[in-house]
Amino acid sequence: MCPKRAGHDAMTMAGLNLIQQALTIYDHNLQLAVCNRRFQEMFALPDALVTPGADFADTIRYLATRGDYGNVGDVDAFVTTRVEIASAFEPHYMERARANGRTISVEGSPLPQGGWITVYTDITRTKRQEALLRSRSEELSDQLVEYSEELSATNRQLEATITALEEAKRQISEAEARTRLTAEMMPAHIAHVGRDRCYTYSNRRLTSVMPGSRTDIIGVHASEVLGPQTWSIIGPELDKVYAGQSSVFEFTHEPSSRRIRVALTPDPTSGGAYILSMDITEETQTRAALQQTRRREMAAQLTSGLAHDFSNLLTIILGMQSRLGRMALPPEAQDLVNATLAAARRGGGLLNRIADMTGPREHEPVPTDLSTFFNDLETLARSALPPSMTLRIETDGIADRYLLDPGMLQDSLLNLVLNARDACGQSGEITVTARPLQNTWLEFAVTDTGAGFTPEALKHALDPFFTTKGGEGSGLGLPMVYDMTKLAGGRIILGNTAQGARVALRLPLRTAGAARAPGLVLLVEDSPDLRSTLRDMLRGAGHSVIEAVSVEEAAALISELPEISAVLSDIVLEGDRTGLDLAVLPRRVDCPLVLMTSLPPDDPLHREATRLASVLRKPFTAAQLEAALNTGETP
Repeated sequence: MCPKRAGHDAMTMAGLNLIQQALTIYDHNLQLAVCNRRFQEMFALPDALVTPGADFADTIRYLATRGDYGNVGDVDAFVTTRVEIASAFEPHYMERARANGRTISVEGSPLPQGGWITVYTDITRTKRQEALLRSRSEELSDQLVEYSEELSATNRQLEATITALEEAKRQISEAEARTRLTAEMMPAHIAHVGRDRCYTYSNRRLTSVMPGSRTDIIGVHASEVLGPQTWSIIGPELDKVYAGQSSVFEFTHEPSSRRIRVALTPDPTSGGAYILSMDITEETQTRAALQQTRRREMAAQLTSGLAHDFSNLLTIILGMQSRLGRMALPPEAQDLVNATLAAARRGGGLLNRIADMTGPREHEPVPTDLSTFFNDLETLARSALPPSMTLRIETDGIADRYLLDPGMLQDSLLNLVLNARDACGQSGEITVTARPLQNTWLEFAVTDTGAGFTPEALKHALDPFFTTKGGEGSGLGLPMVYDMTKLAGGRIILGNTAQGARVALRLPLRTAGAARAPGLVLLVEDSPDLRSTLRDMLRGAGHSVIEAVSVEEAAALISELPEISAVLSDIVLEGDRTGLDLAVLPRRVDCPLVLMTSLPPDDPLHREATRLASVLRKPFTAAQLEAALNTGETP
């Protein structure tokens, strides 16, 4: 125990010893926690029964055996009864005449943590004065004296009850404050509306779930708080709740472009409704990407066998037609052979496009500099446009770096630019814009001055094989863009402007922050071949490299070289220690640890590694490695 605490305890005990009443505190196990000297003196108890930890039953047994309670008969039964009464921990007050002729009052109150505190007061003098008063005051009736005694005892019991009620009120107030604080810290809006559809409670999180909403909503009608567009969705669902039916649904909050899940529960006591609203935008984006991946897998299974058989048929057709072409045929027959060859080759190209769309492809976001990205895009796009066509790229108001899959995004935008070129003909204007949207989406839009989408095209443009280009189109361009956008967890929006068509790709907005400058990277790998490959990757990105083959070597280098800017280590290394041990070594705050592995995700080492650091699954590319070193996250 610290000296300061010991001093406080000594002062407390000295104060307790100065009061005239005896005082005890027993814990919830009916063992003595503390008592003052007056308790031992009043009851003439041995030291063992006033020592902390003394059992309440032992004290009662000692007093009963000594005769303090008079003739109690069976001492064991008497002790058991008193212990059962004490275990109830209820407020009590009583007065008792002791065998030595003294009279004491006993007042007990339960403690919030269990147990109770009891105060013993010697009221012998008071009782004698009351007896003297009764004997000398003939003017007082026996009824008045009895009433006075009852009133005095009742007042003392009332004081004990009030003390217990005040303690209960304090505990309830603290519990209510904790509950309110917990509700306000939850990443969801919790609210209650009455039968008049006005808010009666809110945990003040509405603006974090649906940005742009008003903050002062208590007493305000829900339609005024949510706005006409959102109320048109929630209002009918709220009517179901007032009819006694719970409701859970999702909708897009158009002012913020966020996806919201709402749970409505009837309140049977007031006739109102409880409302729980959560922002599930990221969950929806991830769910859309997963669903698209599953669709691709199913499509691949359905088309792979057909594509194989059709490829064989086309190969036979091409071979047969080539043989026919080498024969002496009339000119009109030669034209038919050439047309058949062209159609067969077009069928082969179509099969390749289907394979590209349904084949395995991972969405691999990496920190992408949009300035460099659009410079490359402009170079590729201009080479495919006629000289009389204008291409404008507008990127005002966006940051430099975002987590994107640049290859997938470039393919999509080039596809849209080429579609816009075909819609404009030989001249026109194509505009590519990029802008953040409500801090939720990063929108890339391609607009043109062509004829725009027809109603039929707006309805079917994303369907595979739908085309408005006749025999020149495959009908797979926009479906491929849709597929790549969904893989990223995004949305694609088709529409027309006053000048032509507009296609917008909305991708999850995730900023990547500023790029880390190349530095000294500690590479920990016990395989010489793999270490050489990784060394080349790191040096190719401008880093200097220092190498170790074990945790012991790495620990020595980290302690000796504070300029190490990042640590790249395999999980499984030579010796008894693993790369996970590097996570506990002291290093610079801005020195990320990236762990590499080929272990499956359900391996215990892999699971522990994801808890401690960023994890790169082997094999990986140089871009994925650089992304992990830059962001401290697995790309």
